[in-house]
Amino acid sequence: MKRPRISLLLAPLLFSGVVAAPLFWVSNPTLAAADPVAQLLTEYRQLGADEFSAARGQALWSSQNAGRHCGSCHSGDPSNSGQHQKTRKPIKPLAPSANPKRLTQVKTIKKWLKRNCKWTLGRECTAQEKGDFLLWLSQQ
Repeated sequence: MKRPRISLLLAPLLFSGVVAAPLFWVSNPTLAAADPVAQLLTEYRQLGADEFSAARGQALWSSQNAGRHCGSCHSGDPSNSGQHQKTRKPIKPLAPSANPKRLTQVKTIKKWLKRNCKWTLGRECTAQEKGDFLLWLSQQ
């Protein structure tokens, strides 16, 4: 498989770091697939997020909006199973230490962050909130 050539016009941007991360993930899909959390944290940084904080991620986990919080469905401890509030369907543990299938696919992570932020907070989470939460959850 041939590597795509980088245009001479893009070379200065690449070396300045402006497009280095996106090209890194595109040109190296093996590494992107190997660590989807790192890929997403890089993406959220490019969207303007500051340094991520596991403490803020944990606070987001515990925050309530209209009586809803993450533990409403996922239980208070992300390493335990939960149950959907409306359907009563079981939810496997969210913590990767208890459920190795968690945080393994970028598309799935994005989908559930979008749905759960809207349901829990009544809005989409910011890039900062997503990064803080993923950092905290990846350590669980």
